[in-house]
Amino acid sequence: MSVLHKYTVIAPVSLSIALFVTSCSENKVSQCQRLIRVVNAGTSLIDNNKGRQVITSIQLSKDLEFVTKSIKELNLKDPKLKGFQSGFVNIFQNLSQAIAKAGRALGATKTAEASESGREKIQKARTEIDSALTTATNLGKQSDTLVNQMNKYCSQPE
Repeated sequence: MSVLHKYTVIAPVSLSIALFVTSCSENKVSQCQRLIRVVNAGTSLIDNNKGRQVITSIQLSKDLEFVTKSIKELNLKDPKLKGFQSGFVNIFQNLSQAIAKAGRALGATKTAEASESGREKIQKARTEIDSALTTATNLGKQSDTLVNQMNKYCSQPE
């Protein structure tokens, strides 16, 4: 068997194996696992940073932006999982914005002076923080619902 003939056989076989492995690895289960892994990473960031200082809140917001970007870039094929992906992108994006808003408001309270304008500044910040917390609570509920739906879908046989 000539060397050229060996390579003409090996190349198509290698390509076939690569395509087979890729198609096998991109089934519903593996796509579910990839999405779940990134969502869990975002959720862990939130759980580990609850009630922290301003700098931590702003960093958490940036970290959640990265999680949002990571979820967007998953390149899922399953239409139902794409819907879950879109939902989580929305949730993490809005959560990042709410946490950033709360962090900025908290930072504003630290620079408020002991005066009438300082009290107004603190009151405004309190309102913004309360609004951000309400938003975060609602997003948490949406996330829980989406996680339950996704887990149910991902546990169904293909």
